[in-house]
Amino acid sequence: MTTSTLTRLAPTKIELEIAIPPDELAAAADRAFRQLVAKVKLPGFRPGHVPRRVFEQTYGEATILDRAMEELVPEAYARAVREHDLDPVDRPQMEFLEQESGQPTRIKATVEVRPVITLGSYRGISVPRPPIVITDEDVDHSLEALARERGTLIPCDRPARLGDIVTLDYRGRIGDEPFEGGSAEQQTIELSEDRFIPGFATGIVGLQAGESREFEATFPPDYAQPELAGKVATFAVTLHDIKELEVPLLDDRFAAGLGNYEHLEALRRDVRARLEAIAQARADRQAANHLVERLLSEHQFELPPSMVEREIDHLVEEVASNAGRSGGTLESYLEDVGQTQAELRAGFVEEAERRVKGTLLIEAIAKAESIVATPADIREELESLSRRYGQPVERIRKALANSLHGLEDGIVRNKTLAFLLASSELTDAAVDAPRQLSDG
Repeated sequence: MTTSTLTRLAPTKIELEIAIPPDELAAAADRAFRQLVAKVKLPGFRPGHVPRRVFEQTYGEATILDRAMEELVPEAYARAVREHDLDPVDRPQMEFLEQESGQPTRIKATVEVRPVITLGSYRGISVPRPPIVITDEDVDHSLEALARERGTLIPCDRPARLGDIVTLDYRGRIGDEPFEGGSAEQQTIELSEDRFIPGFATGIVGLQAGESREFEATFPPDYAQPELAGKVATFAVTLHDIKELEVPLLDDRFAAGLGNYEHLEALRRDVRARLEAIAQARADRQAANHLVERLLSEHQFELPPSMVEREIDHLVEEVASNAGRSGGTLESYLEDVGQTQAELRAGFVEEAERRVKGTLLIEAIAKAESIVATPADIREELESLSRRYGQPVERIRKALANSLHGLEDGIVRNKTLAFLLASSELTDAAVDAPRQLSDG
């Protein structure tokens, strides 16, 4: 049996020295030889019957020892981790130590581990939660949106006006230079000031199908693309087609067409209930995030650098993904904002540390409260994903085969946040939404 000693190099970094006794190494070498010799063909010997002495003369004793250590090292490391009740967060760095005559073979493993977290008070904390207020106007807006979704587009022969659905070509420029995303052909859009930069939709109003026009529109100062923020753009537009959305009346017949509603009032009640459920979930998320921020400020512990680096990687991937959805790349984004990738990563350090700290703290509370993902929890989550994506549960399970652990982590996190909320003192208060704790 292997024996090991532990040396703590830092709060989140340890060193294990693991000894492998000679008899254990000899047994592993015998197994390694049998595995190797089964595949060897040497003249004068039947397959699998080459004597060990001949094998070692031909291939070297080190071949056998290397194969034996491939088996022993992972097993010895795993036993040492269990022996010292460690929770590694990264792969270990391994090295063989100089062996003294007659002494066991020794290996040294250096690895980052989760920090020891001393939990303070986390029950009964007073947490503000936004009041849940659904007005008649909110319900009316939702019903109007339902009606618009079921509206019919009617071609019309008149000048365009706000609310119309139009097909057009447009080319934008700032000065004499075109800009990325500023041109399109045969684009179908709804003329709404809420959907475009100020002045774009109203610049099209009044055009007849077949007419063209140039006009100016100004990008907001806080526009998502910094290189365009506050700039005045000139757009050349040609209008091809105008349609008006004919919206059905909000009456009992409309309600009946949406499902098992006897009259419009029944639909109104259902819409109100759904809006209240959405508002309740949003309020709970904000309260949970406020609670986590409070707990983060009251718990101090070291963070494993490798976990922070991986979270920075995720944040950079998010930037690259967002740039890709806009037709760009990470490199083009960095050029637009005037940053190097090193500067981008440095700017993410604080957020990455906050996310990692939140994850570790939630995990520590879950462990203290014995909160786990039960088979029923996993089955319920898979069924929810099945309904969302319209795929059989088994296909979802198979697709998640390599990331089922991540699914379980998400379940535990959500259950822990629900536990924290249930054990807190929630107070109705209008509050600003705090930053959300990442799943990271």
